[in-house]
Amino acid sequence: MKVRPLNDRILVKRLEEETTTKGGIIIPDSAKEKPAEGEVIAVGKGKINEKGDRVKMDVKVGDRVLFSKYGGTDVKFDGVDHLIMREDDILAVVER
Repeated sequence: MKVRPLNDRILVKRLEEETTTKGGIIIPDSAKEKPAEGEVIAVGKGKINEKGDRVKMDVKVGDRVLFSKYGGTDVKFDGVDHLIMREDDILAVVER
């Protein structure tokens, strides 16, 4: 299924959280927190400013981003969990 977010919205796939620590301790599912990092899957065309011009998005498909812990709306496509959020919910782009 192909999804195209509208305006300044972004489709993000959460990255999987580590199941073991560096010391080798296994973290049970009940103790895991939702990861606040993900990969941008699709972006909208950008929001329209007060002059009627479209403002280009700062993120692009493939970027790794950090977002607020409870930001976005959970959605499921083809059995995979994703988030749809506004560009303002993105805190940072992770440079590799």
